[in-house]
Amino acid sequence: MWLWLLALLGLWLLRRWHRERQTVPGLEEKFVLITGCDSGFGDLLARQLDARGLRVLAGCLTESGAARLRETASSRLQTVLLDVTSSSSIAAAAAWVQERVGERGLWGLVNNAGIAVPAAPNEWLRKEDFVAVLNVNLVGLIEVTLSLLPLVKRARGRVVNVASVMGRLSIFGGGYCPSKFGVEAFSDSLRYSTMRHFGVKVSIIEPGGFRTGATDPRAATKELQRVWAQLPAETRASYGHRYLETCHVLLYRLSSPRLSRVTSRMQHALLSRSPRSRYAAGWDALLFLLPLSYCPAWLCDAFVAFVMPKPDCGTPTRP
Repeated sequence: MWLWLLALLGLWLLRRWHRERQTVPGLEEKFVLITGCDSGFGDLLARQLDARGLRVLAGCLTESGAARLRETASSRLQTVLLDVTSSSSIAAAAAWVQERVGERGLWGLVNNAGIAVPAAPNEWLRKEDFVAVLNVNLVGLIEVTLSLLPLVKRARGRVVNVASVMGRLSIFGGGYCPSKFGVEAFSDSLRYSTMRHFGVKVSIIEPGGFRTGATDPRAATKELQRVWAQLPAETRASYGHRYLETCHVLLYRLSSPRLSRVTSRMQHALLSRSPRSRYAAGWDALLFLLPLSYCPAWLCDAFVAFVMPKPDCGTPTRP
């Protein structure tokens, strides 16, 4: 009995492997829009897809970022200035994309733009700190998707949303983890509701820790110091200065410089005949954080309590 089950499982895995290796045809005719191409995952993915012959439309926040990308790509690649927190910028970019794709539609939309700071204990932050991250990572992603979805439907194409393993396990405070939980929920609802009936496939990318502009330790340190300086003296005393010095190190020291581990999964979601609904990337995500997210809450709590720094007065006292 067990041998039959193992044989069936092996045949199923072999079939899935074969289907996932098949690539969609006509790559040179397919348009893909990627947001957040100034650096990091977006920049690398744009250059990888350009090398494969696709017609890449790269959304960049700054002209300098767009110029750097154009210098390293072919003449096929085109850039557009896109601020995902601005409705007028999104509308202008959508009209620009419409002019270029025409009746062929947009084969791929990669929502990659995102920020991670400020990341700090929730007690340190204000509403505006959460809103700043949510506007980029979640609200902007939703508005870009809604603006371009008719073009993706026309091409029966792909939507690839960059979430995070922290969209499953919220270890640190700030708007990043809530925003990525939201990306997971929005992507699932998009896939479950109607997109499959229109031939549109939705994939979620769940990276672990990687060294991009969004996780620059210098920027994180600067933001932490800004937030710390605004705290009441009582709050600073309850955490202690040692907590400030160590918490950002734990958030970023395990990050990987190998961004291709993420962009290869983005590329597969766009080009495979049988893309997956979810792609985890990074050894920390695959071997540790993702499995931990399925564990009981008490085990997750114990893990977080063990690895995160302890406030000077962090031990609760009983009344």
